[in-house]
Amino acid sequence: MNFKENIRLAWEGIRSGKMRAFLTMLGIIIGIASVIGILTLGDGLTGSINDQMSTLGATNIYIMLQSKSTEREGGMRAYEESDLITDEMIADLRSRYDSSIDYVSLSVSLASGTAKDGDLYANVSVSGINEEYFAANDIDLLRGRQINAEDIDSNRMNAVVSDKLVGKMFGGDEQAALGSEIVVYTSFEIYTFRIVGVYEYEQTIMNLSMSADEDVQTDVYIPLSTAKKLAGADDCYASITIVANPNIDSANFATVATNYLNKYYADNPNFQVSSMSMESMLSTVDSMMNTVNIAIAVIAGISLLVGGIGVMNIMLVSVTERTREIGTRKAIGATNGNIRIQFVTESVIICLIGGAIGIIMGTLLGYFGSKLLGFVAFPSLSHIALAVSFSMAIGIFFGYYPANKAAKLDPIEALRYE
Repeated sequence: MNFKENIRLAWEGIRSGKMRAFLTMLGIIIGIASVIGILTLGDGLTGSINDQMSTLGATNIYIMLQSKSTEREGGMRAYEESDLITDEMIADLRSRYDSSIDYVSLSVSLASGTAKDGDLYANVSVSGINEEYFAANDIDLLRGRQINAEDIDSNRMNAVVSDKLVGKMFGGDEQAALGSEIVVYTSFEIYTFRIVGVYEYEQTIMNLSMSADEDVQTDVYIPLSTAKKLAGADDCYASITIVANPNIDSANFATVATNYLNKYYADNPNFQVSSMSMESMLSTVDSMMNTVNIAIAVIAGISLLVGGIGVMNIMLVSVTERTREIGTRKAIGATNGNIRIQFVTESVIICLIGGAIGIIMGTLLGYFGSKLLGFVAFPSLSHIALAVSFSMAIGIFFGYYPANKAAKLDPIEALRYE
C-alpha cells in the first residue's frame, strides 16, 4: 500500500467520526496555541524591553563608586570628596582611549520642584549637565540650542526645557518660550532660569510615571557648573556615563576602563570603581526572559501531553471498532507493517490538523495579546517549525502503541470479532 493510499484511508477514518476527531484534536489545539501564544508574547516583550533599553544607549557604560568592603560597623561608609572620580581622571581616560570613547556624559542633580507662572505650572527636576550629555543620551533638540561650553565656563543660568513644559506654560509655542524665564520653586530655594532650548520628552523605562499626563515630571537641564555652584556640590562625580564607539565591544571596554580608573584607587582603602555596560544588561535581560518563556511554555506544554493521551485513547477505540476491517485486510494480504503504518498515519494526521489550527489560534493570541500590552509580535518560523515537529512527534509516539496493537491482531480472531 502506497503513501497516498494510507493518507486516503486515514482521512476517511477521521471523516467518519468528525466530532470524535475534533474532540481528540482539542487537547493538541489548546497545547500548541498556548505554547505559540506564550512564546510570541515573550519574544515581543523581550524585543520591547530591548528597544526601551537601547534608547538609553546600546553602547553606554555606567561607571560608579563601589565600596571595597560591605562589612563595616554602622553600615556602608559614606564617600568623601577624595573618593570621587575627578575631571583629571576622566581626561586621562579619554586621552588614553580616545578612539574607543565617543562621549562622556556628566550630570549633577540639583533639585525637584515646580515651575510656576500664575495659574500655570509644570513639575520639573533640575539637573546640571555637560555639553556632551544630549549626544550621549540621544536627546532630540526641537528648538534653540543645548547647553554649551560657554554656559558651563560662565556659570550661566540658562536652561533647556521639555516640550511638555512648553505645552503647559507657553501654550506649545516653542519659539515664544525661547528667551523667556521660568521660575522653579523647590523645597528650600527659588531659581530663575532663561530658556535657551526645547527638547522632545520621551518616556522610557527609566522615567516611567504613574502620574497623569499633565503632572508628569520632566527634566530641566542647566549648565553643570551652575548646578554644582547652586548645590554647593564637589567638583567631582560619584558616577559617570561613557558612550563607547559602536565599532568596539562595549562590554569588554567596560572592563578595560574600570581597570584603568582603579589605578587611582590602589591606595584607597574604602572605595574603587565598578562598571556596568548596557550591552551586558541587554544580554542578561535576554537570558532571563528566555528562561521565563521556556518555563512558562513547558507548563503550557503539559496540555500537549494530555492531548497525546487523548489521541492514544481514541486510536485504541478505533482499533477496537475496526477489528473486523483489520482482519479482512490481513486476509487479503496486508502485512503487519501496512496495518501499523495506516494507524500511525491516521494519528499523525489528527495531530497535524490540530497543530495547524493551534498555530493559527496561537498566532492570533500572540498578536492580540501583544497589541493589548502595547507592542505587536508574530511567532517566529522556528516556533512554527517546532510546533509542527512536535505535533508529528506526538502523533507518532502516541499512535504507535494502538497501531502496533492493531498490527499484531490475529486475522482469524479479528474476522470472528463482533
